[in-house]
Parts: sequence; structure tokens; C-alpha cells
Amino acid sequence: MKNQEILALFEQIANVLELKGENSFRINSYRKAARIIGDLTEDIEEIAREGKLTDIPGIGNGTAEKIVEYINTGKMSKYEEVMKGVSKETITLMQIPGLGPKTVAMLNKELGIVGLNDLENALQEGKLKGLFGIGDKKIENIIKGIGLFKTSQQRISIGMAYPIVKRIMEGLRYNPQIKNIQTAGSLRRMKETIGDIDILASGTEVTDIIKSFVNMRGVTQILAAGDTKSSVRVEEGVQVDLRVVREDEFGAALQYFTGSKEHNIRLREIAKRKGLKISEYGIFKGEKKIGGRLEEEIYKILGMEWIPPELRENRGEIEVAEEGKLPKLIEFSDIKGDLHDHSNWSDGIPTFEEMAEHAMKMGYKYLAVSDHSKSLHVANGLKDEELLEEIEEIDRLNKKLKGFTLLKATEVDIKTDGSLDFPDNLLEKLDLVVASIHSGFKQGREKITERMIAAIRNPYVNIIAHPTGRLISRREGYEVDLDKVMEVCVETGTALEINCFYDRLDLNDINCRKAKDVGVMIAISTDAHHVDQMWMIELGVGVARRGWLEAKDVINTFTVDKLKAFCMKKRKFGYKI
Repeated sequence: MKNQEILALFEQIANVLELKGENSFRINSYRKAARIIGDLTEDIEEIAREGKLTDIPGIGNGTAEKIVEYINTGKMSKYEEVMKGVSKETITLMQIPGLGPKTVAMLNKELGIVGLNDLENALQEGKLKGLFGIGDKKIENIIKGIGLFKTSQQRISIGMAYPIVKRIMEGLRYNPQIKNIQTAGSLRRMKETIGDIDILASGTEVTDIIKSFVNMRGVTQILAAGDTKSSVRVEEGVQVDLRVVREDEFGAALQYFTGSKEHNIRLREIAKRKGLKISEYGIFKGEKKIGGRLEEEIYKILGMEWIPPELRENRGEIEVAEEGKLPKLIEFSDIKGDLHDHSNWSDGIPTFEEMAEHAMKMGYKYLAVSDHSKSLHVANGLKDEELLEEIEEIDRLNKKLKGFTLLKATEVDIKTDGSLDFPDNLLEKLDLVVASIHSGFKQGREKITERMIAAIRNPYVNIIAHPTGRLISRREGYEVDLDKVMEVCVETGTALEINCFYDRLDLNDINCRKAKDVGVMIAISTDAHHVDQMWMIELGVGVARRGWLEAKDVINTFTVDKLKAFCMKKRKFGYKI
């Protein structure tokens, strides 16, 4: 899919146009196009091939022509035209926190600053001081921004941020002065990557709350400690911001600082039409404050259901909330077990007993032991006879377990010719089969799709793991036609996986919603190789909630008997080619 590539091109065009002082209408049109493309569930190449680009709301003829040009040639003449005269170093400057396109343009005009080295030299020589709009605080923020840019040029993975914020929140809850505390920003919305960690609190003795925050365990640097807001850097190198507000403002502030920007803009538009005003301090009718202590009040006064944070991306959630028809999103408590985990029989660390014990502590009723198959040598994949031995060992252990079941499973490789790494007469001995692609990533879209569909049509395959093969930090994944894959999944009763491992989160939220819309069942599984990774189920639930999934859409909310029946139904019906 070229969706992300085209999105990035349009965002870059918008930034450079702003740098050059172009009118805001053109700039906003490119930013809007980027956002629309980012929200698409369909492959933009497929839409273009069908000649339906202009059917997408917000995509006009001019934008469509640019997209088609890029798809056909790998280039976009408008992008190349806009980039003329702008160096890569200047593009880099606009990525530094605190430096937007307008500031970069001004620094270039006034001081001839082109790149980061120029900026650092100018700062060292004190040349920025006195420039229009740049005071001591702005200079301080630019210096901090450079530091942040150097330490991390990418957003933080939610898998890194989530444990940090849980640790901090647990520490702060011991402070009796804090009445309310909650995460905010993109972390509360469970985005796969986030900027800084934002925490919002209310309570008495604000000074004491901030003091306890900046002095908590793990803080390596105090960046700011103001009257209501403080920022620290923790030992993991991440910035954490705490904002303390009045109790009667907490709900409004929580709504405001959770975002997203696009969601909040829509709410303000609705409020304005009703003669109301929303801010971080509350919701007002004229000068009178009519709500803000609770977040729910904001939505209720605007005439809609409270919208869960994960849905707040302006993807139709507001319209559905106005109708009172929001889905009842899946909760972690709905999960009865994990369906993709590895033991020390292949490349995992824990024994079967350790896996079962940890799963029971998490409140699960079952756990699938899905070790790798023989072709994946690097993962110590099991040979046929070893899988038979594993099955016998699990059967022995299950006789000892009370109220809990270890499911006999495998993560079987889908080989480059589309066949599976274990024969059917071995797969039929298992409770559940997870199939996945680990090789042949460079095969074309058609071939990868054929391989996956061949596996889906096998009567013993119940789940396709990490369906796009992406790793967030390293690769986009292989080319696969998810529309066709989902069509055959519906036909055969095969589930797609949300792989909860923080660097995968695959399927993503957009594809989850698409799967729900067409009727594909989902499995939420951690792919854990150690019991300490099993907590990542919470990340997968977050992805599912962002994808509008309910408990009924997810097979590991089933009881163990219902889950086994789901798997057996496919075998009895028979889908093998």
C-alpha cells in the first residue's frame, strides 16, 4: 500500500508551502488530503485503478491527478516543484519541537539559518535574542526541542510509554492531595506511537502534587516545575508532563487534552452552532459555566453520548454518538485467554506450567501453546515428531489443571508456495491452528495474497497471525490484498489476528474496523515469548477499541467450549481446495 507514502508527500508539501509563505487555503487543502488518505481503510492503489479517487469525500480532481501520477511513476511533479530551493537540512529544522515552518522561514530570512548546525551556532552566539516573536522562553524551548530531536527523532512506541505511565500513575496515587488523575493525549487514545506522555490531575495543594511528581523514582531531569504544569525526563529518556487543574475543571481539561485535534475542532463547531463555547476550563453559555467537572458533561450538553477516548479521531464517531448508537467497545475483562504464545519448546522462555500459572493470575480460562513449525529454523521450530510429543505433554498437564485449559496449537508457517509447514493429519490433532508468513516477503502482492488465501482455505487453519507482517520500527510489511483476504476469511470462518506485540500491533486500527464492517472475526493475541510479555494484551485491546470492535467480534472472548466449537465448525464444513 502506498497510502503512507502519499500521506507523507502531502504533509511535506503543506509544510514547505507554509515555509514559503503560501496562502493558508492551499496549505490546509494538502493537510486535509493527507489526513483523509491516512484514514482510508482501502488500498489507495486499488481505488485509483477503479477510477474512484474523486468518490472519496475531500479528494478533488487535482489531488486525484497527483495521486495517480505518483502511483504510476513513483514521482509527484508538484512535490518536486514545491521542494525546489529547499534543502534537506531545512526540512529537518521543521521537525524540531518548537520550530514550525513560519519560525524556520523567519530564521532563514533574518540570520541565514539553513540547517541544524547553523541554528546551534546562532543559539551559542546569542543571535536569536531580539528577533520578532523570540524571547527568552522561546529560545529555551528551541534548545529543549533540539535536545529532544537529537535523542529521539521518532515518536515513542506505546509499548515503551505504557509501562512508564503505569509506574508513574501508581506512584502518584499514593499522594492524598490528588483527587483525580488520568492519562491524556494520544496515549489515552491508545495510538500505536505517541509524543510526550501527558498526565492530568486535580486536587488540593498543587505545589505538593508537583513536588511529588518531579521527585518521584526514575526522574533523571526536571525540565520545568511551574505553578500548574511540570515536565520531567525519566530514566528511559522519555519526557513526561503533568498538568494540575481545579476539580471543577478536570472533566473539561481531560476532554481538551485527550484530543484528537480534529475531534476537538468538530466539537467546538457543534458547540458554536448551539450558542456554546468549549475550552479546557469548561463548557459555557455566554459567561455562565454550565459544565466541566466531569468529561461526560461536555458530551451530554452537546447532545451526544460520551465517546470513548480511543474513538476520538473524527472518523464518524461524533455523528454516531449524536444518534446514540456507539458500539459497546471490548474491555480487557472480556478476554478469556490468549491464542498465540510460545514456550521453551521452540523460541520461548517459559515452560507450559509457567505459562498456565501466569495466565490464571491474569484471570484467563485458557491459553494456546502455539510454538513455531520446523521451517523457521531461527526460532527452533518443531519437527513433526516434536509437535506430537508436545501434544502428549499438554494432555498430561491438562489433567492436573482445574478450571483452566492449555490449548494444543501451533504457529505453522505458510511456505513460499502457499503450502503449510505441517501436514493436515498432524494439524487435525490440535485444538487450534495459527498460520503466518515469515519468509518470501519480497514476493509480489498477488503471490503473497495467493499464499495467504491458500492457508485460509485449509480447513484446519483458524487464525492468520500478524496479517501484514509489518514491524512499526523497521518495515511496512509485505504487499497483500487485505480486501481479498478478508473476503475469504468471511467465507471460511477464519479469524485475523491483532498481534499485540508492541512493534507489530498488526492488524492496525483502521484494518480492524474494516474487518468488523465486512464480518471478519478477530483474535487478540500477544505472540508472547515470555510471561512478562503477556501484559501486551492491553495494547491489543486498545487497537481493537480504536477499530470499533465489540466483544462479539473477538473469538478469545468466547468460553473454551465455544472457542473449540468455532474451530471445529470450519473442519466439519470443509474448505480445502
